[in-house]
Amino acid sequence: MLPRGLYAALAVCTLAFNVVAALRRPHLESASKRGQERARDRVQDATRKKFSPRQSYNSSSPFLNNATQKYVVDSLPDVNFDIGEMYSGLMPIDASNSSRALFFIFQPIVGAPSDDITIWLNGGPGCSSLDGFFQENGRFLWQPGTFAPIENSYSWVNLTNMLWVEQPVGTGFSIGDITATSEEEIAQDFIKFFKNFETTFGIKNFKIYVTGESYAGRYVPYISAAMLDQNDTTYYDLSGALVYDPCIGQFDYTQEEAVAVPYVQANNNLLNFNASFLAQLESLDESCGYATLREKYLTFPPPGNQPSVYFNYTREANCDVFDMIDNAALEVNPCFDIYEVNQQCPLLWDVLSFPTQLVYTPDGASTYFNRSDVKAALHAPQYVDWMLCTNQAVFVGGAKAGTYYTGGPEGSGDLSADPIQKVLPQVIEATNRVLVGNGDFDMIIITNGTLMAIQNMTWNGQLGFQTQPNTPIDIATPDLIYSGVFAQNGATGLDGPQGIMGVQHYERGLMWAETYQSGHMQPEFQPRVAYRHLQWLLGIVDTL
Repeated sequence: MLPRGLYAALAVCTLAFNVVAALRRPHLESASKRGQERARDRVQDATRKKFSPRQSYNSSSPFLNNATQKYVVDSLPDVNFDIGEMYSGLMPIDASNSSRALFFIFQPIVGAPSDDITIWLNGGPGCSSLDGFFQENGRFLWQPGTFAPIENSYSWVNLTNMLWVEQPVGTGFSIGDITATSEEEIAQDFIKFFKNFETTFGIKNFKIYVTGESYAGRYVPYISAAMLDQNDTTYYDLSGALVYDPCIGQFDYTQEEAVAVPYVQANNNLLNFNASFLAQLESLDESCGYATLREKYLTFPPPGNQPSVYFNYTREANCDVFDMIDNAALEVNPCFDIYEVNQQCPLLWDVLSFPTQLVYTPDGASTYFNRSDVKAALHAPQYVDWMLCTNQAVFVGGAKAGTYYTGGPEGSGDLSADPIQKVLPQVIEATNRVLVGNGDFDMIIITNGTLMAIQNMTWNGQLGFQTQPNTPIDIATPDLIYSGVFAQNGATGLDGPQGIMGVQHYERGLMWAETYQSGHMQPEFQPRVAYRHLQWLLGIVDTL
């Protein structure tokens, strides 16, 4: 989620882009008593009711104590309804040193307490997880083009305690010297921060789920693996992970270039390219070897590991079909959004100032989290100029905004191996509860590219999926937003099942989820489907 000029380098995986458990939590077992109770008491009831009024904060909360009192948030500007129990502020990475700290927002589960916590991370690198909090899976939403925030019927807080964290250092309100050159170092910072958070809020023996999107496809597996390496279930009982539209493989090649032309062929009703340009793309698809690569390796089971091309691949003009497509799409549709290709004009005002070259800010408008009254309410540092995606490098030697740099993946300075090489298999094998999903309207990370990355990963003794995904995702529950909001205005007949909304496939601990009609930020664009994904992750349901 960075300026469009960085697509060739820093912006491929953004935002909007987280061991005993294998025996403890096999996927195919029946839902546990705990899961059944959640399904009955929370899924059916808590998501349908309005948030009940409260007096300031819940004085009986297990999370409220002398150390957490300073983090209590009673209200937020322009949010004209009860925000529920909320805490936010800076938490030091090292308990004895407050100069390096990560900013967080924590909301306990609605309804009966639970013994789990779900962490959400946005990507970038350097993009704020407050985007997830405010426009994806938080308790309320302020979506682009809308006048005010609304309650979120599909908030993940209905199902689990939620923690949104701005990380690594240099992201959002988080403060301190930027020292990391790798995902391993960022993960070590995070687990130190997280233990300080748990100690402060009196959390022990909670099941932990790490989730995120985009470049967090790198953060989530590395942080999860670091938790497993602690061998300490009191503070690091990792029980599963979820990544949406993730950077997990050779992403600028496998997840973009190699699959770009068939993406155009499948979606040209939206892109509207002429026949001569399509013919040019199809010719390059053949001559550059992309068609051959897909024909051989996008198969089930795969024949072997894909050739390693990342470190000798460059976006030469004659084979850079991805940027050719992006540039041509802007000529046809000047409001083209690579994160959700079905978007059309007009541009919508976004209170978070989504940082693309097409951002629209009306006269008198301001970025919500950069307002002094919002900072005060959230206990955020007033001196920090908050941006949805930072204009500084968050890895030592990495690229700043507008700079092409070839020091590591995406030019970010991140020198760690792709997650499919080690850490993602480690997390799958330890938990048997990992979901990787992709939205079909996303072009920055393409669905078949993510599937190709999976086909190049070995876990639990085999390479890739052995069977092609083909089981539908049927969202058969009533629509809570329609029934709860539109019905108030006299609308009827809009609260039925959503229907077939994707494809699922489970093998050896890994759940694949292709989501129809969703862009890059799945909890924003398809909240009902993302809600089902979380239910599976938490063990509430056995399939999607």
